[in-house]
Amino acid sequence: MNDKKELVEWAHQLKDIWNTQGAFIEGQVGQEKTSPFIRSLTQLLDTLEEDYRIEGEYQDKLEHSALEVFKAWNQMIGETRSELGNSPVPIGGHSLPPLPYPYNALEPYISEEIMRLHHDKHHQSYVDGLNKAEKKMQEARRSGDYDLIKHWEREAAFHGAGHYLHSIFWEVMSPEGGGEPDGELLDQIQTDFGSFDKMKEHFSAAANAVEGGGWAILVWSPRSRRLEILQAEKHQNLSQQDQIPLLVLDVWEHAYYLQYKNERKPYIKNWWNTVHWPEVKRRYETARGVQWHPS
Repeated sequence: MNDKKELVEWAHQLKDIWNTQGAFIEGQVGQEKTSPFIRSLTQLLDTLEEDYRIEGEYQDKLEHSALEVFKAWNQMIGETRSELGNSPVPIGGHSLPPLPYPYNALEPYISEEIMRLHHDKHHQSYVDGLNKAEKKMQEARRSGDYDLIKHWEREAAFHGAGHYLHSIFWEVMSPEGGGEPDGELLDQIQTDFGSFDKMKEHFSAAANAVEGGGWAILVWSPRSRRLEILQAEKHQNLSQQDQIPLLVLDVWEHAYYLQYKNERKPYIKNWWNTVHWPEVKRRYETARGVQWHPS
C-alpha cells in the first residue's frame, strides 16, 4: 500500500467536497471558522507535491499535516452542524457522508480494502435504498395508493437505520482512537456499569452475540436517564425506540470478513483501538439534555 497515494486521494476528495459545498458551509459558519481547514488542506496538498520518499522527516511532516486537516475538518463540520440546527433533509435527499480520514487510517485494526467496500458500496446502498423508499411513500401520499406501503415502510426502516447507524459509525472511530473517555461520560459509565472495563466487557459480549448481521449500541435512555447497551439485528430489529445511540459497532460480516474471516471476537477486540471518545462524549453531552418523564 502506498501511503502517499492514499493521502493524495483523501486530500483531493476533501478538496472536491469543498469545491462543491464550501460556499454553503462558509455561509453557515463564516470564513473565520472555515479558514483553519482551508489552510491545513492547502498545506497538506503542498507537502504532497514535494518530491521525496515517504520516510524520515518527510513522513513526520505528512502525518502532522494530515492530522491538522483531520482536526480542522471535524471542527468545521461540528460548527456546521450547530449552525444548521433544524434544517431538514429533503425527502429522498439523503447523501453519503465522506469519511473524515483516509481509507487506510484505521489500519492495522481495519483494513483499507474493508473501509472502501464498507463505506463506498454498502453504506451507499443504504442511502440509495432510503431515498427510493421515501420517494415511493411520497408518491403514495400524492396518489392515495397505499397498496405497497408495508413494503416501503420496511425498506425505509432497514435502509434508514443502516444509513444513520453507519453515519455514526464513521464518526466514532479515529486514527487517534482508543483509550478511555473522560469527564462526565466516564462518570456516567462508572455509575451505570460499575467501571469502564465492565462496560467494555458487556458491550463486546453483546456485539459478539448478535445473531447474524447487526450492531452493538451504547445508548442514552432519556426515560431511564442512564446509559444502556443494546443489540440490533440487521439494523432495526430488537432496538428500543426511545433511545439515543452514542457508540455503535457494526458486526455485519461485511465489516470484518475480508480481514478477520469468520473470527468476530478479534475484530471486536481490535476495534476498541479505533474508538473516538471525544465524538462519543460530544454525542453524550447533547443527548444528556433529553430527559422524558421517568417510567
